[in-house]
Amino acid sequence: MPPGRSRGTSPVSSEFGLIRLLQAQVARPDRQVFRGIGDDTAILKTSPSEWTLITTDLLAEGIHFDPARSSFENIGYRAAIANLSDIAAMGGTPRFMLVAIAIPSTCSTEQIRRLYRGMMQAAYPYRVSVVGGDTSASQRGLFLSITLTGIVKPGQALLRSGARVGDRLYVTGTLGDSHAGFNLLAARRRPGRPVMRPAQTRWLLARHHRPSARIAEALWLVKHDLAGAAIDLSDGLAGDLRHLCEESGVGADIVTASLPLSPACRAYAATRHLDAQQIALQGGEDYELLFTVPLSKQSRFERLVIRTRFRFTCIGSITPKRSGLRMRTDKGATEALPMTSYEHFLKPSS
Repeated sequence: MPPGRSRGTSPVSSEFGLIRLLQAQVARPDRQVFRGIGDDTAILKTSPSEWTLITTDLLAEGIHFDPARSSFENIGYRAAIANLSDIAAMGGTPRFMLVAIAIPSTCSTEQIRRLYRGMMQAAYPYRVSVVGGDTSASQRGLFLSITLTGIVKPGQALLRSGARVGDRLYVTGTLGDSHAGFNLLAARRRPGRPVMRPAQTRWLLARHHRPSARIAEALWLVKHDLAGAAIDLSDGLAGDLRHLCEESGVGADIVTASLPLSPACRAYAATRHLDAQQIALQGGEDYELLFTVPLSKQSRFERLVIRTRFRFTCIGSITPKRSGLRMRTDKGATEALPMTSYEHFLKPSS
């Protein structure tokens, strides 16, 4: 029996199965909780004029980041963006941040200062203040946990459960860039492989190290009452769309030719003989927004968006639950949308 494991127990095998189990175990009625486990943030009814959003993310060395391939500034930046993006997915405004950190003996004070500098670079544009946290020693790698609060007006939060049959599906920005950038960091240069242009490589690495939280886009959607449901793309389009559809009790059709791809991502795929659309479907940590627009509001949405600098792309539509999650390929075939996004605890297939 492995050390530390009790007789009759088994290892965790499914991240989302574990979340559902814990959700059932800790659930209890509370009049102040408008939304608990199951969305990008919790929503607390803290006052008649303003509700509180609260979210947290844990990053572990060797799982979420590798200091040998990423600077401490970039690690801190991405950690803050992961939380800022959760607030964006709810249509909220971020406010206050708490940081808990477990530090191994291999880290210096200067490296931790750089880690916090990266967090502040991500947070300051949104006037977010660090108001507390905790520090501890670690015997196995660096651990960083951020808790972020935000605010939203009552009844205006964007939920995963708001999608309805007939809604159009949109995403912000471009997809797959962060995944391609991560792979560039991890891969070794192979002789004879076509070389990408330096500007394309820099773009993909920047999209991985310094992603954007789409707070301005989300606030615009809320201001004009245009979105029905939303989620941020942290686990990959295929997986996060699945979460949104499960919470809303619907299905979805995706048109793969409509997926927004950057020239750099296309170039990366071409030099490695990969399918760029599959990178867009499975690549995580883009932190773009996936949201729905009711059919009755689409004309107004398209009219208003022309006046903005935002990039929104329609990639499909919401369908009845019985239809499942499907994708229409370039060849005109309709196939089941594969579950290809990242999930903790799953063993790699051999």
